[in-house]
Amino acid sequence: MSSTILTARRVGIRAALRKNRAHAVRSYALPVNFKPEHDPQLGDYPDLPYVSRQRLPALGWDDRQMRRNFGDPLHERDEILSMWGPDAPTVPPSTALRHFIIAFSGIAAFGVFCKYTLVPARPAVPREYPFSGLVTELGGLEVNKAREESIEEEE
Repeated sequence: MSSTILTARRVGIRAALRKNRAHAVRSYALPVNFKPEHDPQLGDYPDLPYVSRQRLPALGWDDRQMRRNFGDPLHERDEILSMWGPDAPTVPPSTALRHFIIAFSGIAAFGVFCKYTLVPARPAVPREYPFSGLVTELGGLEVNKAREESIEEEE
């Protein structure tokens, strides 16, 4: 019984939060029936929808490349909405970033796999010398130390 009450209470709280969130967004956003003011420089030119020609089907036009019929009025921003305008992305940026990260991770994992599993071990053991690696016999640390400078040597 108590779990049913808690579930109903959670659902009610979620609904209230959604309602308040929508009200808060609506109060700071534009009104529902918002329409931009008519530009007085356009006069009686038709108000065409803002749709990119890249999204329209390729067949059924007089000019298939530009995807328009003869005599159709051009949009006010036709250079942006035409076939030669900026490309309209078909993949959302978040999805494209996720795909890029997955591809980069796959390439990095393949590189790590090649480095640590496909590279063979050394064919021989490195040499080991007695007496600390023959330091003194090969002219090691004792011989190569810098001599202390003295005033008597300069004269």
